[in-house]
Amino acid sequence: MNIVIAGHVDHGKSTIIGRLLVDTNSLPEGKLDQVKETCKRNAKPFEYAFLLDALKEEQTQGITIDSARVFFKTARRDYIIIDAPGHIEFLKNMVTGASRAEAALLVIDAEEGVQENSRRHGYMISMLGIRQLTVLVNKMDLVGYREDVFQKVVEEYTDFLNQVHLRAEFIPVSGTAGDTLASRSGRMPWYAGRTVLQALDAFAKETRPLDKPFRMPVQDVYKFTEHGDKRRIIAGTVETGQLSIGDEIVFYPSGKSSTVKTIETYNTPPQNTITAGQASAFTLDKQIYISRGELAVCANQAPPRISSRFRANLFWMGRKPMVSGKTYLIKIGTAKEQVELEKVLSVMDAADLASTQSKDRVDHHDVADCIFRTRRAIAFDPAEEIAATGRFVIVDDFEIRGGGIIREAIPDEQVWVRDFVMQRNYRWETSAVSRDDRAERYSQKPSLVLVTGRRNVGKKTLARALESRLFSEGKIVYFMGIGNILYGVDADIKRPGSDVNRPEHLRRLAEVANVMLDAGIILVVTAIALTQKDLEIIQAAVDTDSIYVVWLGPDPTDITHDVIVSQALDVQDGVQSVKRLLQDKGVIFRP
Repeated sequence: MNIVIAGHVDHGKSTIIGRLLVDTNSLPEGKLDQVKETCKRNAKPFEYAFLLDALKEEQTQGITIDSARVFFKTARRDYIIIDAPGHIEFLKNMVTGASRAEAALLVIDAEEGVQENSRRHGYMISMLGIRQLTVLVNKMDLVGYREDVFQKVVEEYTDFLNQVHLRAEFIPVSGTAGDTLASRSGRMPWYAGRTVLQALDAFAKETRPLDKPFRMPVQDVYKFTEHGDKRRIIAGTVETGQLSIGDEIVFYPSGKSSTVKTIETYNTPPQNTITAGQASAFTLDKQIYISRGELAVCANQAPPRISSRFRANLFWMGRKPMVSGKTYLIKIGTAKEQVELEKVLSVMDAADLASTQSKDRVDHHDVADCIFRTRRAIAFDPAEEIAATGRFVIVDDFEIRGGGIIREAIPDEQVWVRDFVMQRNYRWETSAVSRDDRAERYSQKPSLVLVTGRRNVGKKTLARALESRLFSEGKIVYFMGIGNILYGVDADIKRPGSDVNRPEHLRRLAEVANVMLDAGIILVVTAIALTQKDLEIIQAAVDTDSIYVVWLGPDPTDITHDVIVSQALDVQDGVQSVKRLLQDKGVIFRP
């Protein structure tokens, strides 16, 4: 069983763990004597915490700075104790440790009482979904083992836990003297409850969530080619539910579907079913193009939520505040996507649960109820339904700055497009020649190049010149002006001089582009002054990683572009700029 131990700095977590290791005979032979001898040589008094705090920085500073894992056993079972740092600067390490735990011990110094991080850690334990909690009121020896001191801590912290919907058992202990850890203490006759080891053994082991809908974030897709092997093996860890050969499976957010053909194993007997907790792999009877980050779901079970907007509880650990207008990265399962803070609904200080509605940012160590918007739609579940697919972290400058849980999906403006796309993907008839096969044969990555800009800047001239250059170099490329769509596929909804059907025009353009990309083609399209909202409609129907935006001329809109080409450039110089972009993105080969 995984147990996290947390609490305010210097409240004695490491001492308690060290004492438990000794009292359960879980130390390597001679380790206790070795540490005592080291203390003697350095003229330092022996502390049980030294058994755990092995890092040099921890020995020097006297604080735990990382989440250390400790193994010990009782007569009932084996344990992994995750020692989470109590210092406020290392809260993200505490979150990392607690996210793997099934239960928690929280240590409070009887002399100092409930402190800021006592409450912060309690809130984080609640937010991470840990429902089994025992609070150890430590250092009872320093307060004369007085019952009234213990009861004061119990009352104060119980009031706090009630606000975060947690219940806990309280145990008075002394880590240094060993009172009430492995055995009862004669110094506290007023306490008739369990010892710490008895409380640990009373925690219920989590059962594998087999009764929940099947969820497996796609970790990777492996393709084999040797000896004519054309398998595409989809790999990942099953978070909930189970999957068997013959089950129909849908991948979200794309909506693509197929049927499980085989369960793939390595050095194990063949299996017909995979279940929650297994690192697994399978193949499909119909080859479809999916990628890392999709969420595999059984077709006959409840689907996840799909949206680019959602409401979430966020705990922010970045030194700089989280602000609107800045792009961050969000990681949910194996999916990684650009995200922005759209709105702060309320902010709460986790230390005292004081709430404010007026803030427009999330500061260091704030807990906020927020609305987020991702660059493209992602698949997730509300955390109260399936915790594993409802948790996320926010990354900024390559470091985790925040984490949280998703409460609900919020409809976005592209939902109507996604409904069409999911129906199309679900019923898509796959060719005998896969997209990968075409990419290999044509030596190019099928892509949509959107050339946009203001009126009369030469978009079509640049697009046609790009098409000619790529074609002369042996690429499978096609130029399509927006008029090709408006007066062909869109003839039934075209209204001269009106933009009333613009979203539907763009959706149909994206559908034509999707077919051409499936055929392995590099498609070059021109359109006037596309905006970010326009791009999001196209992205809802076409794989975002296959779209490249070229803005030609001055005064760009708010669209996210990959390159700006100056109108003053010679046409061939402009073509060279776009070609360099396609080479950098791996669309075409760079010699």
